[in-house]
Amino acid sequence: EVQLVESGGGLVQPGGSLRLSCAASGFTYSSYCLGWFRQAPGKEREGVASIDSDGSTSYADSVKGRFTISQDGAKNTRYLQMNSLKPEDTAMYYCAVDLGKMSSVQALRNDHGMDYWGKGTLVTISS
Repeated sequence: EVQLVESGGGLVQPGGSLRLSCAASGFTYSSYCLGWFRQAPGKEREGVASIDSDGSTSYADSVKGRFTISQDGAKNTRYLQMNSLKPEDTAMYYCAVDLGKMSSVQALRNDHGMDYWGKGTLVTISS
């Protein structure tokens, strides 16, 4: 079965850092595209960061320069390094994969095109 499991969420103070992980089973990241999405209460789900099978990355303007998604072929896990966190980053974070050949740009802007989703990990930024 295809399964995605996020981890690494938690409570952190503004300006702090977290690293989220997305572990995959049932497929390999090498041939697919992965995106990170988030949804805060009362807000629409938005794309945060994405990486495609070629290693190309895309970021939302709100996180660019602060978040980094990494390419890791050694393990079937992808990471989202989150630095300089702000209260507005508080949300449930999800990883999702497209089993087709979506580009990172497409993935960031087309959450409905993602085929599989993890259950999410909660990130709370508060003092």
